[in-house]
Amino acid sequence: MPVRPQGDAKIAANLPDASGIEWGEGSTEHATMTTWQKRDWRLFYEAARRPGKRMRPPRPVYPTGIHRVQPAAGFSLSELDDAGINLELAERLGLPVDAGRIGAYGPNVSALRDFLLFSRQPR
Repeated sequence: MPVRPQGDAKIAANLPDASGIEWGEGSTEHATMTTWQKRDWRLFYEAARRPGKRMRPPRPVYPTGIHRVQPAAGFSLSELDDAGINLELAERLGLPVDAGRIGAYGPNVSALRDFLLFSRQPR
């Protein structure tokens, strides 16, 4: 087990346990981590899987040409219907709705379905 160098007591008090840390030859300034233990990886992946802040509503777009899209004022009624969202739910979720738009754009529908799936997951 490596031995901590003698140095400032305040710096040494803030350092983790010496297991898993290699101290350089005569170094008192920094330590390098070797490898993570199994528990470290488990905690890392648990934190990564934990849901973060609430997802913001997707922004609607409409196609303007080949491989080009522009932002739209809101989702069309047919896009909401294809995604299984009624007007009341759209209002509750904060989704913009443009009743004047007609037709359904596939990427908008899939973005709405993903957002709906995420918003229904328990926290």
